[in-house]
Amino acid sequence: MKIHLLMLAIALLSVAAVQAQPPAPSPEQQAAREAAKKACAADVESLCSGKQGHEAMMCLRSNPDKVSQGCKDAMSKLHRPGGAPPAQ
Repeated sequence: MKIHLLMLAIALLSVAAVQAQPPAPSPEQQAAREAAKKACAADVESLCSGKQGHEAMMCLRSNPDKVSQGCKDAMSKLHRPGGAPPAQ
């Protein structure tokens, strides 16, 4: 009986762990990320030195008046988690 309960608990935890993982980005999302990374490289260097990844994007978003137009355009195509889908 205890073994059955233990196996059930392990199975439920396994299902919960699999469901908790975010979905892999689509090819379109991945392409938009790469385009933004390239378009915003100079902006990150000048405005957000020492920051990478999510921190760099948050830094850019907190400095909208200083970000180049190319970077703004690329960032507008990115999906924001918990937010609206990217602008079309």
